[in-house]
Amino acid sequence: MLKLFTRTFLILSLSIISITTITSHAATASFYGGKFHGRTTASGEVFNKWAMTTASNSHKMGTILEVTNVANNKRIRVRVNDTGGFSKYGRTLDLSRGAFAKIASIKQGLVKVKIRVIK
Repeated sequence: MLKLFTRTFLILSLSIISITTITSHAATASFYGGKFHGRTTASGEVFNKWAMTTASNSHKMGTILEVTNVANNKRIRVRVNDTGGFSKYGRTLDLSRGAFAKIASIKQGLVKVKIRVIK
C-alpha cells in the first residue's frame, strides 16, 4: 500500500511541474537597438536590432518565448540571446527593435505583454 501511494505522488508531482512550465505571465517589455547593434551579446553572438531576439534576466539563453501584446493581441516568437540591467526599471524583457515593432509602435517604448515559454 505504501509503494502505491509513493508512485501516485511522484506522478502527480511531475504533472504539476509540466503545468507550470506552460503557463504565461503578464510583464512589461521595452526594446533596444541603436548603439547596441553590432555589439556582442551575453550569449556571444553579435546583436542585430532587426532579429527576432530578446534580452531576459529570468529565462535561459536560447529559450524560445511567445510574447503577446495584451492591448492588441499581436504576438511574436523570440529567442533569448542577451541579459541586461533593464529589470531594475520593472521590465521583464528587452526586445530587439525589430521584434518590438512587430507587436507595437516604437513610439510607445513600453508595452504590457504576456510571455509564454515555447522551448
